[in-house]
Order: sequence, then structure tokens, then C-alpha cells
Amino acid sequence: MSKDNLKFLEKKLNYYFKNKNLLEKALTHSSFVNENKMKSYDSNERLEYLGDAVLGLVIGEYFYKNFPEDNEGSLTKMRAESVNEKVLFYISKKLDLGEYIKFGKGEIKSGGRNRKSTSADALEALFGAIYLDSNFENIKKIILNLFQEFLEKDSYKLFNIDFKTKFQEEVQKSGKKAEYKLVKEEGPDNDKIFFTELYLDDVLLGRGKGKTKKESQQEAAKDAFKRSGKIV
Repeated sequence: MSKDNLKFLEKKLNYYFKNKNLLEKALTHSSFVNENKMKSYDSNERLEYLGDAVLGLVIGEYFYKNFPEDNEGSLTKMRAESVNEKVLFYISKKLDLGEYIKFGKGEIKSGGRNRKSTSADALEALFGAIYLDSNFENIKKIILNLFQEFLEKDSYKLFNIDFKTKFQEEVQKSGKKAEYKLVKEEGPDNDKIFFTELYLDDVLLGRGKGKTKKESQQEAAKDAFKRSGKIV
């Protein structure tokens, strides 16, 4: 990935690095380092460690200031739900972060570019890099901007609900029959996408797709709830 291409990412972040090497390191996966016989510390793992701490502090401070009557347990739960892998992956996709990460060839073949954990880790590494390149106030502003829709609307809660279990609980109350139907599969064996439809007594209620059958079923149940408006 050339420095010119990284300008698109900087524009999305509304932050331009003084030290471009920090940006490149944040986007260097350990598989690339291993294949090119680089030093282990040339990967983004150390920046990920730092970014995780910075992110936790920014989000923790937000909940502390905005929920003055909540106790420690409630604040901890909200923070954990806001910075988990699902939320981080969602934000990384909005930035198209997977397209900027440097991988080893083997990792690319195994579907690493689409792996949730990889993009989530790179996003944290990016936060660490911005913090080192500037200061806490800058990274705080960027993080709160990226997480705004989750924090203000409690949207993070939608990422932490087991919709399939919730749907089954509703179905048991009604006495009706729910069925998940796998309608198609796309992609190579090592990078498949599964498409599922959810029916209740033969009535189509939701559709979902995912990297596994279980994930596609979870998304179908989530779609059913979003349409019905029962869990928001």
C-alpha cells in the first residue's frame, strides 16, 4: 500500500500523520512481518496494545461523565459492550480498513483480509499510532467521532444481543414454529459467505448473511427483530 493510497484513509479519519511510519506500522500485520523476515516489533501488535488502553480510557471517561449516577459495575459493562470486537469491526468496515492492511500472502489466501479480529486489532493499532503522533485530546476527538452513533443512541447494545436466543424465547411464548433456511453460499471454501432466511410458520421474517452458518442465522434473527421493532 503506497503512501498516496493511505491519504484516503487519513481523509476518512480527518487526521493527517506527521510521522507516516507510524501509520504504516499500524497497518502492518504480523504475517507480513514474518514472511518478509522483519523484526517482530515491526508489526502493529505493540500499537494495538497501546491503542486498546487509549480506547478504554476515552470510552470509560465518556460514560463516567455522561452517566454520573451509574455505579462501577454498570459503567464497566457499558464500556465493554462499546469496545468489543463486533463494534470495532463495524467501525473498521466504515473506514475500509481491511483494504489498507499489509498481510502476508498466506494470510490473504486464508481470508485474513475479511477476518473480524484482524480489522478490529488494526483499528486499535491505528488509535495507538494517532496518540503517539499527536496527543490525547486529538485521539479522543477522533474516537468519539467514530463511536458517536453507538454512544448517543445506545446502538452498541444491538451488537451484544443474542438475537437467535431472544427470538426463540418469543417463539416459545407464541407456540409457533421457527425455521432457519440456508438459501445459498458464495465464495471459495476458505472465504465463504452464507445466506439464511428465517421463517415463522412459513412466513418470511428476516434475512441474514455471515462468514459462518451460525452468524448468518444470528443476522437473520436480528433482521426479524429490527423489522418488528421489539428489540431496539
